Amino acid sequence: MDTATSPRTSADPPVSDPEAIQAIKLRHPWRTLASAILLVIAALFVVDAAFNRPVYSWAVVGQYVFDVRVLQALGYTLQLTIYSMIIAVVLGIVLAVMRQSPNPVMRTVSWVYLWIFRGTPVYVQLVFWGLITVIYKSIDVGLPFAQPWVSISTKELFSYFVLAIIGLALNEAAYMAEIVRAGLLAVDKGQREAATALGLGWGHTMSRIILPQAMRVIIPPTGNEVISMLKTTSLVTAVPFTLELYTRTRDIAQVSYKPVPMLIVASIWYLVLTSILMIGQYYVERHFAKGVGDRPQVMRPTLETGVIRTAVGARQQRRMERRAARPATTALEGQQ
Repeated sequence: MDTATSPRTSADPPVSDPEAIQAIKLRHPWRTLASAILLVIAALFVVDAAFNRPVYSWAVVGQYVFDVRVLQALGYTLQLTIYSMIIAVVLGIVLAVMRQSPNPVMRTVSWVYLWIFRGTPVYVQLVFWGLITVIYKSIDVGLPFAQPWVSISTKELFSYFVLAIIGLALNEAAYMAEIVRAGLLAVDKGQREAATALGLGWGHTMSRIILPQAMRVIIPPTGNEVISMLKTTSLVTAVPFTLELYTRTRDIAQVSYKPVPMLIVASIWYLVLTSILMIGQYYVERHFAKGVGDRPQVMRPTLETGVIRTAVGARQQRRMERRAARPATTALEGQQ
Protein backbone atom coordinates (compact mmCIF):
# COMPACT_ATOMS: atom_id res chain seq x y z
CA MET A 1 0.00 0.00 0.00
CA ASP A 2 1.21 3.44 -0.82
CA THR A 3 2.15 5.16 2.41
CA ALA A 4 1.60 8.57 0.87
CA THR A 5 -2.15 7.89 0.30
CA SER A 6 -2.88 5.49 3.19
CA PRO A 7 -5.03 6.89 6.01
CA ARG A 8 -3.35 7.77 9.23
CA THR A 9 -4.42 5.73 12.26
CA SER A 10 -3.87 6.19 15.94
CA ALA A 11 -1.41 3.32 15.97
CA ASP A 12 0.98 5.17 13.68
CA PRO A 13 3.88 6.90 15.40
CA PRO A 14 3.69 10.69 15.58
CA VAL A 15 5.38 12.67 12.85
CA SER A 16 8.52 14.39 14.08
CA ASP A 17 11.08 16.64 12.48
CA PRO A 18 14.24 14.94 11.22
CA GLU A 19 17.30 15.31 13.37
CA ALA A 20 19.88 17.82 12.25
CA ILE A 21 22.93 16.31 10.58
CA GLN A 22 26.07 16.78 12.61
CA ALA A 23 28.69 17.31 9.93
CA ILE A 24 32.27 16.72 11.02
CA LYS A 25 34.76 18.93 9.24
CA LEU A 26 37.45 16.97 7.47
CA ARG A 27 40.88 17.77 8.77
CA HIS A 28 43.95 18.29 6.60
CA PRO A 29 47.01 18.16 8.85
CA TRP A 30 49.50 18.05 5.97
CA ARG A 31 47.90 21.06 4.33
CA THR A 32 48.10 22.99 7.57
CA LEU A 33 51.73 22.00 8.04
CA ALA A 34 52.64 23.04 4.49
CA SER A 35 50.92 26.41 4.98
CA ALA A 36 52.81 27.00 8.22
CA ILE A 37 56.13 26.18 6.53
CA LEU A 38 55.39 28.59 3.66
CA LEU A 39 54.52 31.37 6.12
CA VAL A 40 57.75 30.80 8.04
CA ILE A 41 59.82 30.87 4.83
CA ALA A 42 58.12 34.09 3.68
CA ALA A 43 58.69 35.73 7.08
CA LEU A 44 62.36 34.72 7.08
CA PHE A 45 62.81 36.13 3.56
CA VAL A 46 61.21 39.46 4.53
CA VAL A 47 63.29 39.77 7.71
CA ASP A 48 66.48 38.84 5.87
CA ALA A 49 65.80 41.36 3.08
CA ALA A 50 64.95 44.10 5.56
CA PHE A 51 67.88 43.76 7.99
CA ASN A 52 70.58 41.46 6.59
CA ARG A 53 70.96 42.69 2.99
CA PRO A 54 72.44 46.20 2.93
CA VAL A 55 72.76 46.01 -0.86
CA TYR A 56 69.01 46.59 -1.12
CA SER A 57 69.48 50.10 0.36
CA TRP A 58 65.85 50.69 1.26
CA ALA A 59 66.61 54.32 2.10
CA VAL A 60 67.72 54.87 -1.51
CA VAL A 61 64.57 53.14 -2.73
CA GLY A 62 62.44 55.54 -0.70
CA GLN A 63 64.47 58.46 -2.01
CA TYR A 64 63.97 57.67 -5.71
CA VAL A 65 60.56 56.00 -5.82
CA PHE A 66 58.86 59.41 -6.22
CA ASP A 67 61.71 61.12 -8.02
CA VAL A 68 60.64 63.50 -10.78
CA ARG A 69 62.68 61.65 -13.40
CA VAL A 70 61.10 58.34 -12.42
CA LEU A 71 57.59 59.79 -12.55
CA GLN A 72 58.25 61.30 -15.99
CA ALA A 73 59.50 57.91 -17.18
CA LEU A 74 56.36 56.35 -15.75
CA GLY A 75 54.29 58.70 -17.90
CA TYR A 76 56.20 57.71 -21.04
CA THR A 77 55.71 54.03 -20.19
CA LEU A 78 51.96 54.52 -19.89
CA GLN A 79 51.83 56.42 -23.19
CA LEU A 80 53.76 53.68 -24.97
CA THR A 81 51.40 51.06 -23.57
CA ILE A 82 48.17 52.89 -24.37
CA TYR A 83 49.05 54.12 -27.86
CA SER A 84 50.54 50.79 -28.91
CA MET A 85 47.55 48.79 -27.66
CA ILE A 86 45.03 51.05 -29.39
CA ILE A 87 46.81 50.66 -32.73
CA ALA A 88 47.30 46.93 -32.13
CA VAL A 89 43.61 46.31 -31.34
CA VAL A 90 42.40 48.20 -34.43
CA LEU A 91 44.92 46.53 -36.72
CA GLY A 92 44.27 43.15 -35.09
CA ILE A 93 40.54 43.42 -35.87
CA VAL A 94 41.34 44.24 -39.50
CA LEU A 95 43.71 41.28 -39.77
CA ALA A 96 41.18 38.94 -38.12
CA VAL A 97 38.52 39.97 -40.65
CA MET A 98 41.02 39.46 -43.46
CA ARG A 99 41.78 35.95 -42.19
CA GLN A 100 38.08 35.08 -42.50
CA SER A 101 37.63 36.76 -45.87
CA PRO A 102 36.68 34.55 -48.84
CA ASN A 103 39.23 36.51 -50.91
CA PRO A 104 42.44 34.40 -51.08
CA VAL A 105 44.63 37.51 -51.46
CA MET A 106 43.28 38.95 -48.21
CA ARG A 107 43.80 35.67 -46.38
CA THR A 108 47.34 35.30 -47.73
CA VAL A 109 48.39 38.85 -46.81
CA SER A 110 47.04 38.40 -43.29
CA TRP A 111 48.73 35.02 -42.87
CA VAL A 112 52.11 36.35 -44.08
CA TYR A 113 51.86 39.29 -41.68
CA LEU A 114 51.21 36.96 -38.74
CA TRP A 115 53.97 34.63 -39.87
CA ILE A 116 56.57 37.42 -39.93
CA PHE A 117 55.65 39.31 -36.76
CA ARG A 118 54.94 36.26 -34.63
CA GLY A 119 57.98 34.39 -35.91
CA THR A 120 60.63 37.02 -35.10
CA PRO A 121 61.58 38.36 -31.63
CA VAL A 122 60.14 41.71 -30.66
CA TYR A 123 63.63 42.96 -29.71
CA VAL A 124 64.87 42.27 -33.25
CA GLN A 125 61.89 44.11 -34.69
CA LEU A 126 62.54 47.12 -32.46
CA VAL A 127 66.18 47.21 -33.58
CA PHE A 128 64.99 47.15 -37.18
CA TRP A 129 62.60 50.05 -36.57
CA GLY A 130 65.43 51.99 -34.94
CA LEU A 131 67.38 51.64 -38.20
CA ILE A 132 64.45 52.56 -40.44
CA THR A 133 65.70 56.13 -40.84
CA VAL A 134 68.98 54.74 -42.16
CA ILE A 135 67.36 52.24 -44.51
CA TYR A 136 64.77 54.67 -45.81
CA LYS A 137 66.22 58.15 -45.61
CA SER A 138 63.23 59.84 -47.20
CA ILE A 139 59.65 59.20 -48.25
CA ASP A 140 59.09 60.32 -51.84
CA VAL A 141 55.71 60.93 -53.45
CA GLY A 142 55.54 61.08 -57.24
CA LEU A 143 55.69 59.05 -60.44
CA PRO A 144 58.17 56.15 -60.75
CA PHE A 145 61.51 56.99 -62.38
CA ALA A 146 60.73 60.73 -62.20
CA GLN A 147 61.52 63.60 -59.93
CA PRO A 148 59.41 63.21 -56.76
CA TRP A 149 56.76 65.79 -56.11
CA VAL A 150 57.21 65.69 -52.35
CA SER A 151 60.18 64.35 -50.39
CA ILE A 152 60.05 64.06 -46.59
CA SER A 153 63.03 63.11 -44.46
CA THR A 154 62.26 60.13 -42.23
CA LYS A 155 64.43 61.59 -39.44
CA GLU A 156 62.16 64.61 -39.31
CA LEU A 157 58.97 62.54 -39.62
CA PHE A 158 59.67 59.75 -37.13
CA SER A 159 61.05 60.37 -33.67
CA TYR A 160 62.32 57.50 -31.54
CA PHE A 161 59.14 57.71 -29.49
CA VAL A 162 56.97 57.24 -32.60
CA LEU A 163 59.18 54.42 -33.86
CA ALA A 164 58.88 52.66 -30.52
CA ILE A 165 55.09 52.87 -30.70
CA ILE A 166 55.08 51.56 -34.28
CA GLY A 167 57.36 48.66 -33.42
CA LEU A 168 55.35 47.62 -30.36
CA ALA A 169 51.98 48.04 -32.09
CA LEU A 170 52.84 46.07 -35.22
CA ASN A 171 54.17 43.19 -33.16
CA GLU A 172 51.18 43.16 -30.83
CA ALA A 173 48.69 43.36 -33.71
CA ALA A 174 49.73 39.89 -34.86
CA TYR A 175 48.71 38.43 -31.48
CA MET A 176 45.54 40.53 -31.21
CA ALA A 177 44.44 39.28 -34.63
CA GLU A 178 44.46 35.69 -33.40
CA ILE A 179 42.66 36.66 -30.18
CA VAL A 180 39.90 38.46 -32.10
CA ARG A 181 39.61 35.63 -34.61
CA ALA A 182 39.25 33.10 -31.78
CA GLY A 183 36.50 35.23 -30.23
CA LEU A 184 34.59 35.48 -33.50
CA LEU A 185 34.88 31.75 -34.15
CA ALA A 186 33.58 31.02 -30.65
CA VAL A 187 30.16 32.45 -31.59
CA ASP A 188 27.90 29.82 -33.08
CA LYS A 189 27.12 30.19 -36.80
CA GLY A 190 23.45 29.95 -35.98
CA GLN A 191 23.65 33.43 -34.46
CA ARG A 192 24.66 34.90 -37.81
CA GLU A 193 22.02 32.90 -39.62
CA ALA A 194 19.33 34.06 -37.21
CA ALA A 195 20.43 37.68 -37.64
CA THR A 196 20.29 37.31 -41.43
CA ALA A 197 16.83 35.76 -41.20
CA LEU A 198 15.68 38.77 -39.16
CA GLY A 199 16.98 41.10 -41.86
CA LEU A 200 19.82 42.62 -39.83
CA GLY A 201 22.76 44.08 -41.72
CA TRP A 202 26.40 43.22 -41.15
CA GLY A 203 26.98 46.21 -38.88
CA HIS A 204 24.02 45.50 -36.62
CA THR A 205 24.84 41.79 -36.57
CA MET A 206 28.40 42.41 -35.44
CA SER A 207 27.62 45.17 -32.92
CA ARG A 208 24.44 43.73 -31.38
CA ILE A 209 24.87 39.96 -31.64
CA ILE A 210 28.36 38.71 -32.54
CA LEU A 211 30.71 41.07 -30.70
CA PRO A 212 28.86 41.07 -27.33
CA GLN A 213 29.16 37.28 -27.27
CA ALA A 214 32.70 37.25 -28.63
CA MET A 215 33.88 39.75 -26.02
CA ARG A 216 33.65 37.07 -23.33
CA VAL A 217 36.41 35.23 -25.18
CA ILE A 218 38.36 38.30 -26.31
CA ILE A 219 38.59 40.26 -23.04
CA PRO A 220 40.65 37.85 -20.83
CA PRO A 221 43.57 37.36 -23.27
CA THR A 222 43.42 41.02 -24.27
CA GLY A 223 43.87 42.02 -20.63
CA ASN A 224 46.87 39.73 -20.44
CA GLU A 225 48.29 41.31 -23.58
CA VAL A 226 47.92 44.81 -22.09
CA ILE A 227 49.87 43.72 -19.01
CA SER A 228 52.46 42.07 -21.23
CA MET A 229 52.73 45.25 -23.32
CA LEU A 230 53.38 47.29 -20.19
CA LYS A 231 56.41 45.14 -19.41
CA THR A 232 57.52 44.88 -23.04
CA THR A 233 58.03 48.65 -23.11
CA SER A 234 61.28 47.99 -21.24
CA LEU A 235 62.71 46.74 -24.58
CA VAL A 236 62.29 50.02 -26.49
CA THR A 237 65.87 50.88 -25.60
CA ALA A 238 66.63 48.89 -28.77
CA VAL A 239 65.09 51.67 -30.92
CA PRO A 240 66.72 53.47 -28.98
CA PHE A 241 64.20 55.29 -26.78
CA THR A 242 65.64 55.93 -23.33
CA LEU A 243 62.95 57.84 -21.44
CA GLU A 244 60.74 54.91 -20.36
CA LEU A 245 60.77 53.52 -16.82
CA TYR A 246 63.35 50.74 -16.95
CA THR A 247 65.93 52.57 -19.06
CA ARG A 248 65.53 55.75 -17.00
CA THR A 249 66.13 53.95 -13.70
CA ARG A 250 69.07 52.14 -15.25
CA ASP A 251 70.62 55.47 -16.27
CA ILE A 252 70.16 56.81 -12.73
CA ALA A 253 71.80 53.65 -11.35
CA GLN A 254 74.83 54.16 -13.57
CA VAL A 255 75.34 57.60 -12.03
CA SER A 256 74.53 56.74 -8.41
CA TYR A 257 76.25 53.31 -8.49
CA LYS A 258 73.12 51.81 -6.88
CA PRO A 259 71.76 49.31 -9.43
CA VAL A 260 69.79 47.10 -7.02
CA PRO A 261 67.73 49.89 -5.38
CA MET A 262 66.86 51.34 -8.79
CA LEU A 263 65.75 47.91 -9.99
CA ILE A 264 63.50 47.73 -6.94
CA VAL A 265 62.09 51.18 -7.76
CA ALA A 266 61.26 50.10 -11.30
CA SER A 267 59.75 46.85 -10.04
CA ILE A 268 57.55 48.68 -7.53
CA TRP A 269 56.02 50.86 -10.22
CA TYR A 270 55.58 47.93 -12.62
CA LEU A 271 53.77 46.05 -9.84
CA VAL A 272 51.55 49.04 -9.08
CA LEU A 273 50.53 49.52 -12.72
CA THR A 274 50.06 45.79 -13.25
CA SER A 275 47.83 45.55 -10.17
CA ILE A 276 45.64 48.40 -11.42
CA LEU A 277 45.32 46.75 -14.83
CA MET A 278 44.43 43.41 -13.23
CA ILE A 279 41.66 45.03 -11.18
CA GLY A 280 40.30 46.76 -14.28
CA GLN A 281 40.45 43.50 -16.22
CA TYR A 282 38.46 41.73 -13.48
CA TYR A 283 35.59 44.22 -13.64
CA VAL A 284 35.54 44.28 -17.45
CA GLU A 285 35.43 40.48 -17.57
CA ARG A 286 32.62 40.41 -15.04
CA HIS A 287 30.66 42.96 -17.09
CA PHE A 288 30.84 40.94 -20.31
CA ALA A 289 30.24 37.62 -18.52
CA LYS A 290 26.79 38.60 -17.26
CA GLY A 291 24.29 35.79 -17.68
CA VAL A 292 26.93 33.14 -18.36
CA GLY A 293 27.01 30.24 -15.92
CA ASP A 294 24.55 31.90 -13.54
CA ARG A 295 22.10 29.68 -11.73
CA PRO A 296 18.40 30.57 -11.92
CA GLN A 297 17.20 32.77 -9.13
CA VAL A 298 15.28 30.81 -6.51
CA MET A 299 12.47 32.65 -4.74
CA ARG A 300 13.37 32.98 -1.10
CA PRO A 301 10.65 32.47 1.51
CA THR A 302 9.29 35.56 3.21
CA LEU A 303 8.76 33.72 6.53
CA GLU A 304 11.26 32.11 8.77
CA THR A 305 12.06 28.47 8.12
CA GLY A 306 10.55 27.35 11.40
CA VAL A 307 7.23 29.07 10.70
CA ILE A 308 7.07 27.54 7.21
CA ARG A 309 7.81 24.09 8.60
CA THR A 310 5.04 24.45 11.19
CA ALA A 311 2.52 25.66 8.59
CA VAL A 312 3.36 22.86 6.16
CA GLY A 313 3.17 20.26 8.95
CA ALA A 314 -0.25 21.51 10.10
CA ARG A 315 -1.56 21.44 6.54
CA GLN A 316 -0.34 17.87 6.02
CA GLN A 317 -1.94 16.87 9.38
CA ARG A 318 -5.37 18.26 8.32
CA ARG A 319 -5.11 16.52 4.97
CA MET A 320 -4.39 13.16 6.62
CA GLU A 321 -7.29 13.62 9.05
CA ARG A 322 -9.69 14.25 6.17
CA ARG A 323 -8.44 11.12 4.40
CA ALA A 324 -8.89 9.09 7.61
CA ALA A 325 -12.46 10.34 8.03
CA ARG A 326 -13.40 9.60 4.41
CA PRO A 327 -13.83 5.74 4.80
CA ALA A 328 -16.07 6.21 7.86
CA THR A 329 -18.35 8.60 5.95
CA THR A 330 -18.58 6.15 3.03
CA ALA A 331 -19.54 3.33 5.41
CA LEU A 332 -22.39 5.33 6.97
CA GLU A 333 -23.78 6.21 3.54
CA GLY A 334 -23.76 2.51 2.61
CA GLN A 335 -25.73 1.54 5.74
CA GLN A 336 -28.32 4.18 5.01
